[in-house]
Amino acid sequence: MSSEAAFPEAVLELRDLLNTYLDPDKVAVVLNAYKVGAEAHEGQTRKSGEAYILHPVEVAGILARMRMDYASIAAAILHDTLEDTHLDKYQLSRQFGAEIADLVDGVTKLDKIKFRTRQEADAESFRKLLLAMSEDLRVIFIKLADRMHNMRTLDSMEPDSRRRIARETLSIYAPIADRLGMNSIKSELEDLGFKNLHPWRYQVVVKEVESIAGDRQVIIDSITQDLKKRLDESGLPHRIIGREKTPYSIYMKMQNQNLSFSDVTDVYGFRVITYSEPHCYQALGAAHNLYRPKQGSFKDYIALPKPNGYQSLHTVLYSPYNVPVEIQIRTEEMDIVAEQGAAAHWLYKSSDSKNVSAAVRARQWLMRLVDIQKHSGDSLEFLEDAKSDLFPDDIFVFTPKGKIISLRRGASALDFAYAIHTQVGDRAVTAIVDKHPVPLGTPLANGQTIKIETDSQVQPVTEWLQIVATAKARAAIRHHLKSLGAEDTVSLGNQLLEKALLARNSSLEDVSPRKLRKYLKKNRYPGIEELFTDLALGQQLANLVAATLAPDKLRRLNSKDIVTEALTVAGSEGSALSFASCCHPIPGDPVMAYLSAGKGVVLHRLECNNVSEFLKHPDRCVDVKWAAITTGTFEVALTILARHISGVLASISASIGDAGANIEKVQQSETNPDTATLLFHILVKDRDHMAKVIRRLRRNGNVLRVTRST
Repeated sequence: MSSEAAFPEAVLELRDLLNTYLDPDKVAVVLNAYKVGAEAHEGQTRKSGEAYILHPVEVAGILARMRMDYASIAAAILHDTLEDTHLDKYQLSRQFGAEIADLVDGVTKLDKIKFRTRQEADAESFRKLLLAMSEDLRVIFIKLADRMHNMRTLDSMEPDSRRRIARETLSIYAPIADRLGMNSIKSELEDLGFKNLHPWRYQVVVKEVESIAGDRQVIIDSITQDLKKRLDESGLPHRIIGREKTPYSIYMKMQNQNLSFSDVTDVYGFRVITYSEPHCYQALGAAHNLYRPKQGSFKDYIALPKPNGYQSLHTVLYSPYNVPVEIQIRTEEMDIVAEQGAAAHWLYKSSDSKNVSAAVRARQWLMRLVDIQKHSGDSLEFLEDAKSDLFPDDIFVFTPKGKIISLRRGASALDFAYAIHTQVGDRAVTAIVDKHPVPLGTPLANGQTIKIETDSQVQPVTEWLQIVATAKARAAIRHHLKSLGAEDTVSLGNQLLEKALLARNSSLEDVSPRKLRKYLKKNRYPGIEELFTDLALGQQLANLVAATLAPDKLRRLNSKDIVTEALTVAGSEGSALSFASCCHPIPGDPVMAYLSAGKGVVLHRLECNNVSEFLKHPDRCVDVKWAAITTGTFEVALTILARHISGVLASISASIGDAGANIEKVQQSETNPDTATLLFHILVKDRDHMAKVIRRLRRNGNVLRVTRST
């Protein structure tokens, strides 16, 4: 294998490229990896019919052109061996060391594990990939290079497979490359994904671009000369690159902004590369002296880099050709980071280099994903949460001590609380934004300073999921609700079974452990908590379970001797018990409960219109009573007939507030010139509190009638 004749041309090209920046002993490791990989993949071919080993060699070539380290190149050549050949991780570790073996293992898919669906398998592979990335960023560089070569050779696949792979590339891999600041890879993945997902649309855009290419080049050349002359006059070192938008970026702008092709293609882009940060700002001044800048278009990503480490000055100018000109100004090093992102860390090793920032920011993002996956229920949920963080349009806000917090645009004060710490989010009650108190759901804007007020008694509620935009906040809220809900549900199921057994003059303590184990095994319950959960959710009926566990008890009793006890409701049962939205029961109302399959125990007022139907199924009806002391607030609906005059809504809201109640929502069902019918959903403590609200409303001169609604 030492002679050149033993290597294919692609391997010789790879070797020559590696020799330009790696020591000979490192290049020898890569060539040995090729030898091992070629032997392992012997006889395997791709869909195109070419020898399989050429694919990992091409992947290695992509990384070599990024000047990646020898371990990444060797791992790229071996990246499919664990999945598709007889080699195992131990063998790789013995021949190449733990570092290369770990990189190969991190890239390996989970195809050998059986999943219920393709989506579940893809989601679990994605989870494993991100966790491996958190250990070593080079894993994702190899995976992105692998995906890029697969996309370049996608023509040999069936149409359905091409579309599936292209869709996955656009939804996951291109955004990951963008998040890591690897612009060149991101752009190619986007265009190849667009080409294979929407081939006809891709061809239309490409042909339109080609049809005006000549005119565009004249304008680009002319503006380039104007810029060069002005920068030369200013004595600034520079080089200028005139660029055209990619087919995918043109298509997305047309889609997102509902623009025609001509509206998009009249935007020209130029990149000015200079020597230092001060030169960047001087070049900006020179450009603004050349053409008039568009108001509000300037963005300083040098002082405040993007989350992926990207740094540049952006501005838009009005050119003499009646077209806007986009200009990006940055240093040579910033340009490398912009193209290679976190991967630039392996090109420049100096600790004071700006590219270190990109690697650090990538690591911070990955650790956030690791934290999110810890709180995700399953791989599919994690994948959806992670996707939401792959499409950021970030804002930057501040803590009271001046720390910068990056959040996606649309994030609320509650997102900020969870960004500080999960415990801060879980206990948040209000936010102070620029010294003004605001609700937790208030969207944040760039530059604001936020302080979060907390209360140890506060816990996350389901409604919070509607006011957060970040994956970390959503995952933390779901995790809390699930753990709280599981605890509440088990407790309620226990109560239901004990109540049913009590009616048979028995209890769980009277049931022999052997009989209980036999019942659980027969019904495929791993433990008694799973049985309690099914009972609380209405999947099993407590009286039927009790009849099985204590079959002889009831026969020895007369019906008059049967003891029953109502379930006590205190309002603190959490998600285990819900209050019907059809009648909105509150403490003090005569109530009953219905065990609805999948929903669990649902509380209704006895006068609810649905109760007569429930009573046809007595085995699902549950006797309930209010506890002597209830906690929390309860929703009630009030229909208010009011005068149709200006300010009436504010007047009614003030009356409700004066009575110590909070308004959940307001609906206007009907109006006429004289009156308006309003439906208020308010939160009260009990019937006495509701009565106080109604009395206060009836004293309002604008209110003609108040009734409780169902």
